[in-house]
Formats: sequence, structure tokens, C-alpha cells
Amino acid sequence: MRRILCVLSFGLGVVLPGMGQNMRGDLVDVSEAFQRLDPVYFIPARTEAFDPATGQGQLRWQRYERQPSLSFGKIDRPLVRAQSTEFPATEYDQDPVLPFSIEPVSAQSVRLRLLTRAAQADDAPSLMLAGPVPRDTRWQVHQTDSLITLTSPAGYQVWLYRDPWRIAFYAPDGRLLTRTMTLQEPATFAFDRVPFCYIRRSEDLSHWTAATFELAPEEKLFGTGESFTRLNKRGQKVVAFLRDGMGAQSQRMYKPIPFFLSSQGYGVFVHTSTPVTFDFGYTFDQFNTIYTGDETLDLFFFFGTPKQILSEYTALTGRSPVPPLWSFGLWMSRITYDSEQQVREVAAKLRQHRIPSDVIHLDTGWFETDWRNDYRFSTSRFTDPARMIADLKAQGFYISLWQLPYFSSKNPLYAEIVEKGLHVRSENGRLPFEDAVLDFSNPEAVAWYQEKLAALLRMGVGAIKVDFGEDAPVNGIYASGRTGWYEHNLYPLRYNQAAAEITTRITGAHLIWARSAWAGSQRYPLHWGGDAENTNSAMAATLRGGLSFGLSGFTYWSHDVGGFVAQPSADLYRRWLAFGVLSSHVRCHGAPPREPWAYGDAFMADFRRTVELRYRLMPYLYAQAVRSSAEGHPMLRTLFFEFPDDPTSWLIEDQYMLGEALLVAPLFADNARARQVYLPPGTWIDYQSGQVYEGARWHTIEAGAVPIIVLVRDHTVLPHIELAQSTSAMNWRRLELQVFSTDGAPATGWVALPGQEAQALTVRFEEKKPVLQADPFQGSVQWTFQVRTVAVN
Repeated sequence: MRRILCVLSFGLGVVLPGMGQNMRGDLVDVSEAFQRLDPVYFIPARTEAFDPATGQGQLRWQRYERQPSLSFGKIDRPLVRAQSTEFPATEYDQDPVLPFSIEPVSAQSVRLRLLTRAAQADDAPSLMLAGPVPRDTRWQVHQTDSLITLTSPAGYQVWLYRDPWRIAFYAPDGRLLTRTMTLQEPATFAFDRVPFCYIRRSEDLSHWTAATFELAPEEKLFGTGESFTRLNKRGQKVVAFLRDGMGAQSQRMYKPIPFFLSSQGYGVFVHTSTPVTFDFGYTFDQFNTIYTGDETLDLFFFFGTPKQILSEYTALTGRSPVPPLWSFGLWMSRITYDSEQQVREVAAKLRQHRIPSDVIHLDTGWFETDWRNDYRFSTSRFTDPARMIADLKAQGFYISLWQLPYFSSKNPLYAEIVEKGLHVRSENGRLPFEDAVLDFSNPEAVAWYQEKLAALLRMGVGAIKVDFGEDAPVNGIYASGRTGWYEHNLYPLRYNQAAAEITTRITGAHLIWARSAWAGSQRYPLHWGGDAENTNSAMAATLRGGLSFGLSGFTYWSHDVGGFVAQPSADLYRRWLAFGVLSSHVRCHGAPPREPWAYGDAFMADFRRTVELRYRLMPYLYAQAVRSSAEGHPMLRTLFFEFPDDPTSWLIEDQYMLGEALLVAPLFADNARARQVYLPPGTWIDYQSGQVYEGARWHTIEAGAVPIIVLVRDHTVLPHIELAQSTSAMNWRRLELQVFSTDGAPATGWVALPGQEAQALTVRFEEKKPVLQADPFQGSVQWTFQVRTVAVN
């Protein structure tokens, strides 16, 4: 988040030599280097050796170069065979033989590693992984003179061709999932497509890789983090390089994740923290080319349905623990509350107007000087912050505090950070660039930072807003011994981890409120969508970003209701709030005013009704959170995540599933009251009106009193709870089961008491009355029933 007139905006990017960058903070697109004339190109030729017992092999790479070619008045740059130019020639191979490996990880995943130097693979612990990579020894290997076939216990196959070297992946039914593409495939005049290769760059002799796989004609691709562009990434170039997004409608991403999944039935994780560029058929429609700035190409392949792929991916990189119950309540905020009197007044009015809420967030104004983060409450505007926090907690409110890891020279902490060497060093090896950026690869910096947060958490603060983190210096020198080429994208993961671990240690809660992320950050929930504009387009783009983020391994995600940059109109705020309350988490935040009473009594009544919907649904939301965390699945899901066999569900990007049972269609037009909604196969019941719709078709559906369309799968049990003004006041010993069944058949669902595992529910009908088939809590919960739609013969 930022004030609109903040011009410097913590510009911590860097100019990279030879990359054509002109401004700090420009995206680094490593694919550009693969079109130049000066690198040496190496293309895989043949398998020289392969040991099935270890999965280790040797691969010969042939040398190529781009050669300008004149034809019909134009210059092309085709790749042609090249001769060695090094001296002395005895010390360098023209066509090097280098290690590679194919290592089964599970019955539905495999690791492919190719080294561009004659060295051992680096098996040191990786921050992006949740632990050591397992090895599945159950895969069977069959060899011939030309082909090595690896078959998993689930029936997936990896075919390794010896000469020429190629790798193909097959489903259990024999269907080709994807395969590597070399220089001669396909026969084409196109010179700018890039085959599977690596380059040696002339600027610094570094090695960068390009992994090219075939795309099927109708293949669709999803994920890559919180990407705001069209949901299906086919035909796009996605640059996975952290950058303050400055909004929600461009290619820049606060949370790029080097992972995608395909409608063909596979997913790929690119295990690196260097810049990554995905060319999803953007340059050449048949080619999916993954470019990395890493000298080792380390790819994990996952096979199955979207649910299975995400479970496999998060088993490797980690899953989100369940945040505390109170975090699922309403977060009330703006930019910014800056005094104890303001905070107490907002809390009092929320209770006075009967608007359920659990969190009040203080943004940049709780310091003595706005934005100058010194981890201390202003003494002139907050007379007794500890007492304020305790008083608000007694009323059912938690306090969230903003901070950031950048310190200007005017900050009193700047000198201490520099003196102790806790900052990222500039290229001179000593001083910071402009601001002192905390170096979270330095254990001393982490301890210093956590000590600052611990004092606030011990005071009673409930959550820390982990803002910024996208623009750590790319040319900076880090305590890890690496430059920002490897640490820039890794920075938010280290940052998230540092804040989350001290919060859990002090409070016991798995909770931060973070803007930036990289692969593995899902272990430290939760994240929100950044500084969206106050428009319908930004609202729709925000949803696409959230759905893409969920398809990248993240269970929890939120966004600034109404958009951040300016004051939203009442109409936009009303519709966006309905989208917000039917998200994993909900926060009203942005340019003031955001308090509902500032918009008048009629708006406040609508606001209250919408928030009450969420609080009544809390048992469903919490149970879905518990189940989603356990499986590594998102709470906000694309339709195809639940309906992978329905072709139309793969095309929908402005609707979503909230958990397993609720289909949500926000309203994205001014003053809209209805919209076209696609319903997947099955029967659906309007949550607000009770009207029944048949699926596998489109319908025009009107919104109810809450300005959004919500439909429930037939044969669903939705647990509800009595309305309370905060989650701390909820009575979890008395729950209502709302039963949706159009034909009297049994209905099923899930429920979870706070801090416990999810339990299955089945309601059947006896003499037209609902009966709980088996009480998972054995009488400790009092159940009531409401039959929403039923027709029993």
C-alpha cells in the first residue's frame, strides 16, 4: 500500500547490464537474452549414459550460434552449428557432456535436473521446499537400445530417448501430456522460437537455461502466482520477477510463483529463485518455453487432476496452516487511523451500529511520523496503546499493525541497522543503496527484526502487516553470499517467514497479512492482493489474481474491499464487499472514508446485511479452511478445480467456487442487479432465493438482498451459527444445519469446531424430516435444521 503522492515509492530495483533495463524496478525478462547474437547456445543432442538405479545420466550438448541471414530484404537470426572458439582448445569442449537426472518423487511426480557445468547437483536444503525431496523407489524401468521407460505405480510414464535426446510424459491411458522440443521440431521457417537449450552469456559467462515443451492445440495453462492478466495464460508471456505491482491491472506481480498447471493433466514447478520467464505459446504457439537465469535447470512435474497436482506440489513446497478463527472475521481499516481516539471511536461505532467485526487495522499512521516505521506507537497520539489494545480485545477486537522492511536515512533506526550491518549492501560492499533494506538472509537481522515485532506482539497486537518486500536490490550483496540475482525473488519468502515465526512463537497464531510472496510463502498465511484501482475492471482483475494465486498453492487470500487508490463509489463498495465477504478473508481498506456510516444509513444497512451473511456462514468457511489446508487447496477455486471434466468450466474467469459447495458470481457492472452465470453439471439452488437451476448451461440470475449471486450444490449441508458481533462471542455448541436437497436424497457437508479437524456430516430424510445420520460430536453440539429446498415423495 502507499499514499498516492508518494513519488519515490521505495524504488529499490536495479539496472542490469546487458538486459536493456533503464529504470530501477524494471522487470527482468531473461527470455530476451536468447534472441541475441553474442551468447553461445548449447542444445541437447544425445544421451551418453543413464543409470536406471540412480536416475543419473550424462547428456551431450551441441554448440550453436545465431547467425544473421539475409533473405527477401529482411534479416533473420537462425541458430546454426558453431565451432569452438575458446583458447586453449584443449581446455574446453566444443560439445560438452554434462550431468542430468530423472528422479521419481512420488507416484504422481518426478524431478528433472540438468546441469550446465561439470559439477555435482546441489542438494543443500532449499527454503522453497518444505523438507528433503523424497524418492519413490516403486517406479519400474524398462530399457531398449533407443528408449528408457520409467513407469510409476499410478501408471504415469516418462520416456527418455537416447539419440536424439528427448523426454516425453504420458498419462496412464497412453495420452501424451507433453514432451521436450528440440531444434528440428517442428520443421519451420520461424527463427525466433527457442528450443530446449542453455546459453553462455558474453557479459559475465553465466549460464541461463530454456526448457521447451510442446503445447497441445487446445491446451490451457494456469497459475504463475497472483497474475492479474487473463486467467488462462496460453498465448501470454509471464515474467516471474517480483515487483511492486502498483495496481491490479498490469503484468507486474506482487506474488509471482514459478509454478503452473495445464489442462492436459500436469503441472510444473521451476525450482529456482532467479528470474523466470514463461513463454506460453506467446512467441511460437506450439512451444511452452520456460526461461531461467539459473545455471541449473531444476523442474518438478506433477500429474493428475488439478486437485491432485496442487496436493502434490504443496506436499513438496508446504501447505498453509489454518489461521486463527478471529482472522476470518471482518477487518476494518483505511489509510490510515492515526490516533487512539480514532481507533476507539471506530470500534465503538462498529458495535453501536451492530456491524460484526473482529479486527481493526492501523496502517502507516501509528508512528510519530507517518510512514517512518520505528516499531513504536506515537506518544503524542496514543496515550496508552497497551491499555487500548486490552480494552478493544475485551470488546472482541484484535489490532493489526502496518510496517515495512525499508528504512530511510531519516529513520532513527537507520544508523543502528547500518552500524550493525543488518542491511543489504550495495555494490561497494559496505553501504546500502538508498534506503537500508533489512537483509533477511542474515540471522542477526532476523533476530533484530523479530525482537522489534515481539515487543508489539507481547503488548497484545494480534497481527503484523508484512507490507512491501517486492523490490529488494537485484545487484545487492546479501549475507547469504549471493547477490540479488538469487535473493531478490527469495526476499519475500524470508520476510514472510521471519514475521510469521515470531508471531506464532508469541501468540500461537499462524498469521501475517502480507503483500509479497514467492514459492513456499504459502507456509506463512495470509496474503492480500495489493493496491487495486477503484474500478469494475480492477475488481475483475483482482478476482483473476486471486484465482491464479490459489492455483499456485496458496489456500488463503484477501483483497482491499472497494479498491485501494481512491474513495470507492457506494455502488462499487457495496458490490465489492459482497465479493470480499465470500473470500477467504475480508478487509475494508484504502483511501478514506471506508467506514460504512460515512456513506449513509441505507448503505450501512446493506453493509451490515452483507457482513452478517459471512458471520452466519462461519462454520462452513472454517470447515472449508481446515479441509483446504489439509489438502493444499485454495479456498477460492476456479470452476474447473471442482469440475475438471466439464469443458466450459475451464473457460470461466469471473466466477468461482468458495470451498466445495458454494458457487459465487460477483457483479462487475455499475448498478448491476443480475448477470449471466454459467453453472457446471448438476442441480444448483440459489442461496438467497431458493430458486433451482439446472447445470451445464448459462442462466440469467438476479442477485438477492446481498448484491452477489451465490448458488449451492444440490445435496449439500451448510452449517450455520447464530449471529454474533465477533467470532469470540459465537456459540459453537449450537449450530444450524441448512439442508439443500431438491429430491429428498441425503445431503452431505463438513463442520469443524475451532482448532479441531473437519468432520463429515450426512443428513437424510425420515418421514420428510431431516435427521443427522451420525453426530460427529456425540451430543456436545446442539443441532437445529432448516430445509431450504426439498421435494420428498
